[in-house]
Amino acid sequence: MPGMAATEPTRIFALPTELNSLFGEILDWMLAPLLFLWPISIAVTHHVANQIANQPYDQALAENVGAIARLVKLDDGRAVVNFPAPARAMLRADANDITYYQVSNWNGKLVAGDHEIPVPTQLEQATEADTVLFRDDDINGNDIRIAYQFVPLGPGSVLVQVAETRKKREELAGRIISGVILPQFAIIPLAVVLVYLGLSRGIAPLNRLRSRIRQRRPGDLAPIGILGVPEELRPVIAAFNEMMARLEANLTAQQRFIADAAHQMRTPLTGLKMQTELALSETDPRLMRRSLEQIAESADRAVHLINQLLALARAEAGYEKVYVFERVDLVSLARGVTQESVPRALAKAIDIGFEGGGWPLWIEGSEVLLHELASNLLDNAIKYTPAGGKVTVRVLGGAFGVLEIEDNGIGIPEQDLERVFERFYRVLGSDAHGSGLGLPIVREIAELHRASVKLARVDDGPGTRVQVAFPRKGAVYFEQTPASALA
Repeated sequence: MPGMAATEPTRIFALPTELNSLFGEILDWMLAPLLFLWPISIAVTHHVANQIANQPYDQALAENVGAIARLVKLDDGRAVVNFPAPARAMLRADANDITYYQVSNWNGKLVAGDHEIPVPTQLEQATEADTVLFRDDDINGNDIRIAYQFVPLGPGSVLVQVAETRKKREELAGRIISGVILPQFAIIPLAVVLVYLGLSRGIAPLNRLRSRIRQRRPGDLAPIGILGVPEELRPVIAAFNEMMARLEANLTAQQRFIADAAHQMRTPLTGLKMQTELALSETDPRLMRRSLEQIAESADRAVHLINQLLALARAEAGYEKVYVFERVDLVSLARGVTQESVPRALAKAIDIGFEGGGWPLWIEGSEVLLHELASNLLDNAIKYTPAGGKVTVRVLGGAFGVLEIEDNGIGIPEQDLERVFERFYRVLGSDAHGSGLGLPIVREIAELHRASVKLARVDDGPGTRVQVAFPRKGAVYFEQTPASALA
């Protein structure tokens, strides 16, 4: 490819190391989020269960705080609590948790109750009075829940606190969590089974489509009908049908090419056979020599035709499979091809010249194929230029590297300027021997190099001008060649 090193071709697409399953891929992407969200669901359920478990027991604590707060009185400037023994016994009557209560005055001195309950921080003391607040703390290493209230009394306020351990809350939260989580152990496997069955049902159209394709005959390239195909698969089927159409067109072109090539080869071989039989029947050495010369000429034409067929096959194979692109000096290559053609031009008394800059003009390509392209163009120019004519090879620089070959030969009629690129097509009225493969080879090689080919008649007389414009190194190879480059 353009820009790649000359050591070895670079793969454009990396092949997967193992087969991928669409069914397994979808199943993974459906189950992975489910398994990922399950632990999160457990954590959220645990948090919500604790909040739900706190609500009824916090309400009971708040009611106890309110009841004790109503028992606090001011007696001779001192806070006292008239808390009867039966009421205290009822407060502490809990088979699961240990309940504490405490009343302390504004100086922090214990008025009644248990001294183990810690005092709130200064920030909590600044809270508005007559509001029951809650906090978590611990007593002797046991987690407790505390409800407390600041009760205005005299010059200050009295702190009333009621606390209890968290056993009832934890038991209630555990029951809530069990009631929510345990069913999931049955639901999640059931969901996996249902997802599996649903996916199996969902990809059934793929299996039916596969069966339809497998039942087709090996040579059947007809489009696949989209009736009954899921909507998501229709673009794939449409693209597949387009590829099949291109494949059928390529196969048809190959069959036509083989038929044309066989027909073209039959002509020189038939001539060789007839001339050989004629030479065998001759006894006159002069006539026998004439027949041998015709045999040699026919053999040369057959070899030339075979070489062109091989060149066309190499060009059609594609550079990705056969050739590595590298930097090529278009000026040096065109000058070398021109020098190789000098003897043939001199044999026809043709004035052949080369016009190019004194510095390299680099393009990206295969030197072997580019040499074949230039040789075919120059061979055509010499072949169709009469004796005493003129052929000029030019290399022009700029945004594109342009190879131009101009002759003052018989020229090409306007209506044939595009048809001459068809294989085995030859312009009527020309007596020069040819196979009709030179320009098709040129176009194939040019397309491999992302180049454009233009044929035009010479303005000031008979003749033909051929221009091939190559993208320069560093240019965008997939853009259309601007018309200005082929002016």
